[in-house]
Amino acid sequence: MKILFDSRTGNVKRFTEKLPFECERITESSFVDEPYILLTYTTGFGDLSPKTRQFLESNHRWLVAVAASGNRIWGDRFARSADLIAAMYHVPILHKFELSGTATDVAHFIQEVHSIDNTNAKLSTKVGSA
Repeated sequence: MKILFDSRTGNVKRFTEKLPFECERITESSFVDEPYILLTYTTGFGDLSPKTRQFLESNHRWLVAVAASGNRIWGDRFARSADLIAAMYHVPILHKFELSGTATDVAHFIQEVHSIDNTNAKLSTKVGSA
């Protein structure tokens, strides 16, 4: 599964460096034509970064799930960018983690990615066999 990310302060980037997957940072010119999971951060008072918002406007078609970083001091706005993306594009939230995440956060995220990969493999097999 392709993993794409946006990081401003480096927390999300540090999280991706703990993963056993190849992760690619989004840019203004990023184009995606395959299923992917988005890792992003929350900015302001619980909003999406402008770069993430712009990226999704052009690349939401293949979005499978989202995960987000945040800071718990924001209470119910913690990692709210994941909530916004999930609602806007009808995808599940894989995980919310604080700052660059803990070992437990990384393990949970990996487990969720494998679960999505297994589900997609089963669907692919069912479609091809009839």
